[in-house]
Amino acid sequence: MAQQHLDPTGPLAGPAPTGDTLAGYLRAQATEFLRALRLHRETGSGANGAEGSVEAARALRRSARRISASLHTFQSLLDTDWCEGMRPELAWVSGTLAMEHAYTARLERLLSALHRLSGSTALPAEPAGAAEAGVAAGSRAAGAAPVPTRAAPRDAGLRTPPASTTERGNLTVGAAKAGALLDRQLTLARTRAHSTALQALGSSRFHAIADKVAVLASEVPLTPAATTADLRPLATAAKDRLTDAVTALPLVTAGNPYNAAALIHGLSPDTVPHPQDAPWHQVRLLLRLHRYAREAVSGPKANAVVDLRLLSAGQALNRHRDASEAAAAAAQAARTPRIAPATAYALGVLHADQRHEVEAARFAFQQAWQKEAVSTR
Repeated sequence: MAQQHLDPTGPLAGPAPTGDTLAGYLRAQATEFLRALRLHRETGSGANGAEGSVEAARALRRSARRISASLHTFQSLLDTDWCEGMRPELAWVSGTLAMEHAYTARLERLLSALHRLSGSTALPAEPAGAAEAGVAAGSRAAGAAPVPTRAAPRDAGLRTPPASTTERGNLTVGAAKAGALLDRQLTLARTRAHSTALQALGSSRFHAIADKVAVLASEVPLTPAATTADLRPLATAAKDRLTDAVTALPLVTAGNPYNAAALIHGLSPDTVPHPQDAPWHQVRLLLRLHRYAREAVSGPKANAVVDLRLLSAGQALNRHRDASEAAAAAAQAARTPRIAPATAYALGVLHADQRHEVEAARFAFQQAWQKEAVSTR
């Protein structure tokens, strides 16, 4: 039931949480990491282990993000050298495991948008083996070793690249070719990300991180002063950094739908991401740090209290990132040499559509951020 609640980082939230609270939170997240790792190993070799392996990889990312965020926010209460050694390694784990899912979701988003823009509700069919041939051809064009066409083993711990022989509807020639081009490029990227993740999970680097997390599950390297230190000022500092970053955003503009601000620089020849997106991406990261700091300060109540405003704002920023990256992928595909004008046109329309999605996500964030914070139990 939704109800008002006190900010756990505020001075009226009850007894001051100390280093012991932080240690308990870090031990719990380390335990979640180890549990996910064990699940990955157990489900990876099973006949029906694909879904369990995907969920295990997702859980590994979640716990790695939370541990890393806590080391960032509460670093002054932890051993400095240990924090500086752990944070980049956890970021590497989370980022490496996220790539395959990101490419899969990006392809689904772009193909769905193509069919929506074409008035079609189903995906256009490809000849049997076209996807595999496209991956191999793309690999040869990129100068890389050919990518095997056989499905990755189930013990990968990640999503096996799905077959692209789904039911298809009618598309214009340009849209169909644009979809096929995106399918080839993003399937190749997804396959490479899959292989990279496999190598990472079996590397000595990952095993070293897992060993350190196993130690963290029983022993947290707090400083002597941490046992009596109040966590709330550090959590409040994370909140203030978020508030300052949001204040710097053009929320007045974002509060007006269809203002076309997200289309500015849409015809720029630069291949770098839109510079206007960077502050929004930064707010997304700061919002995540703030959410995790609230969890750490809340102690055992971390999973019981959720700020719906922060949740909605975070979802809007996730959509913003996804649409921004999808637009960049469409623009990159449009730069492919010797594609037909109709294909390039379809990709241009798709790029504009995703930039409008960026704008819609900014509007949704602006609306969510200005709502009164509530919680649910």
